Amino acid sequence: MHLISTTSLLALVLGALLMPLETNAQQRDKELADIKQQIQLTEQQVQTQKKQLLKAEQQLQQSDKAFAEASANTLRTEQERQALTAREQQLLNQQKTLESQLFQQQKLLGSQLKSAYSLGQHDYSRMLLNQQDAGKLERVLSYYQYFNRARMQQLTELNSTISQLELVLAELSDKQQQLAVLLLTLQQQQQQLTAAKNEQKLAVSRLQDTLQQQGRQLDYLRQNEASLQATLDKLKKLAEKTRELAGLDRQKGQLAWPVTGSLLQRFGENRQGGISSRGILIQAKEGGDVTAIADGQVIYADWLKGYGWVIVLDHGAGFMSLYGHNQNLLKQPGTTITAGETIALAGMSGGQASAGLYFEIRNKGEAVNPLQWLAQIKR
Repeated sequence: MHLISTTSLLALVLGALLMPLETNAQQRDKELADIKQQIQLTEQQVQTQKKQLLKAEQQLQQSDKAFAEASANTLRTEQERQALTAREQQLLNQQKTLESQLFQQQKLLGSQLKSAYSLGQHDYSRMLLNQQDAGKLERVLSYYQYFNRARMQQLTELNSTISQLELVLAELSDKQQQLAVLLLTLQQQQQQLTAAKNEQKLAVSRLQDTLQQQGRQLDYLRQNEASLQATLDKLKKLAEKTRELAGLDRQKGQLAWPVTGSLLQRFGENRQGGISSRGILIQAKEGGDVTAIADGQVIYADWLKGYGWVIVLDHGAGFMSLYGHNQNLLKQPGTTITAGETIALAGMSGGQASAGLYFEIRNKGEAVNPLQWLAQIKR
């Protein structure tokens, strides 16, 4: 039996003592590596989610813009069609008047020719040679001259009427051809509008699905509100430069509603995610007129995240009104607006599931309850 030396024994004891320490360190290193890997995966997931959300937002903005453009094109074409139709009706009425006038002129000319023929039964040349009845000769000459002048005048008027009628018929034919082309264009634009509308609905659905999957509805609403507040803070400084507008104080409780519809959300009510609304949401007919509540000036007209197509009016004395979720905007910044003037068309831009107008009134940058400023309506 071999005896273990003191040195060997010491080495064995130290090895036994160090083994748990090495095992614990390796385990900690492995856990740390796993945590780092999880952090990396989480960061990658966050970045992926941000990209997905950004893509959904961009698709929504693009669809809102495409729909607004299609809507604007359709509106312009419809206005042209109405103008052409009105001109066509004017030309048809003018044609009817000229044809009636032509008939009367032809009838009068016929009577004059008949009278001239009757007068011509006298032997004018023989009476001139005989000159036995100078008085009768003078009367006959006067008749001849009268009928001749009247006949020439009627012929001139008749030719003028015929020329006018020809011009009217030519323009009428041209307008009818233009109208036929315009109606075809309008039909195509309406098809494009329908396609844009469907794409807008799809984009809204994609955005809502993305937010729900990521559980970021509240963050999204907070970001949108922060973006709106930042925009309004800039506009507040711009509005402070306006001095000639009188504000809204004298019209409190008397302002006309920007659209006609039932209230979908009141001031201060909790929105999705528990954020209090700083404005009201009014149900509206898609494509219906959105009108200014008071005289003012456009200080903002653009697409804004979460609110779609937004137009903001400065009313002076620190008052502003905001109109959001529009289909498209009809006025540009710098335009002077009168109360009741149409400034936009109602829609569902910015991610709305149905048509409605988001409306705010701000006093020196602070949101106030619009219902205290608008006229009371029995609903």
